[in-house]
Amino acid sequence: MLKTKTSSRQTLGRFPCAQCGAVLKYAPGTTHLICDYCGFENHIEYRAGVIEEYDLQEALRRLSEPRTEAAAKPQVHCNECGASFQFESNIHAGECPFCGSPIVTATTQSKPIQPKSLLPFRINESEARQRFRRWIDGLWFAPNAVKKYARSESKLTGVYLPYWTFDSDTETDYVGERGDVYYVEEQVQVTRNNEVVTETRRVPKIHWTPISGHVNRFFDDVLIGASKSMPRKILDALQPWDLEQLIPYDENYLSGFRSEFYQVDLNEGFDHAKQVMDNVIYRDIAYDIGGDHQRIHQVRTRHSATTYKHCLLPVWSAAFRYRNKSYRFVINGRTGEVQGERPYSWWKIGFAVLTALLLAAGAYYYLESTGALKHSQSGTYYSAPYYHSDHY
Repeated sequence: MLKTKTSSRQTLGRFPCAQCGAVLKYAPGTTHLICDYCGFENHIEYRAGVIEEYDLQEALRRLSEPRTEAAAKPQVHCNECGASFQFESNIHAGECPFCGSPIVTATTQSKPIQPKSLLPFRINESEARQRFRRWIDGLWFAPNAVKKYARSESKLTGVYLPYWTFDSDTETDYVGERGDVYYVEEQVQVTRNNEVVTETRRVPKIHWTPISGHVNRFFDDVLIGASKSMPRKILDALQPWDLEQLIPYDENYLSGFRSEFYQVDLNEGFDHAKQVMDNVIYRDIAYDIGGDHQRIHQVRTRHSATTYKHCLLPVWSAAFRYRNKSYRFVINGRTGEVQGERPYSWWKIGFAVLTALLLAAGAYYYLESTGALKHSQSGTYYSAPYYHSDHY
């Protein structure tokens, strides 16, 4: 899984059509490479193999060892047109900028950890664009220019993004407090119909009890995006992924698509994974403490049997500019889930707020003119329930 040497020579994957010799591209949702020229289909042979989990601590130890200096970014040579060029530093699959031929380079030259599994694209560009249009048309308060973009024929880009998954067995000791609600009666003076009267109210109080305990949980496939080309909140929102359908890495599925190297290193990825796990562990602790409210003061978590996988997951991406700012969108290449950044039309928001205020004023005037408002104010007053939580 780990490589310690690099080479300045790029190994290219070629996918010739068995009928006319042209370069083939993977057809989403199938196990075929399709020729754009003659329509011939080349079947992708199934690669048997178990999707392995790798020991995290062993990998981190080997990554910390001194390694041969990486060579300068190698030249890519296109066998179709003869051009030589370089991909961006985070890309290892894409198109030749001169003739558009799909190029897939080996990952071993640039990163010590290579992807061992992937999920192929399931939805094609046409279906992805339809999902994108429905999503963007449904955005409230979006400028009209954004709606117009949704109806355009702008090309979507298919990209395989790098991800880490982590498994870990956790044991957690904690110290906190359990809060139980009880009520007391208090005499208060209030004004009713222009008169000061005394009323009895039930007021909630909380009794706190010190508590300590232990929880454990096994985490399976905590997914962390390893790309920095997209905001993490967008990548996280694309979940869930059908990771149980991962297949062994096969460069045939990359033909015709872009593919990125990981930009989030393994140790950084695990740091993000621990944050995800900690949120779940805190909820487990709160449940274990019980009561009506919880305070968590100290937490000590131990991880064991921690493993990882490095995989590629498919997305369709698009971007547009609005008022000198770029907005990015991504579509899950398996489920069609759409997430992205969006601008707001402030005049639409202002109009909606003004309309809401006018409706509220109209309702108030109606209640006051019918006497319903005065009647409701003469009823018994109850205080709102008290809520407190320190564990988030």
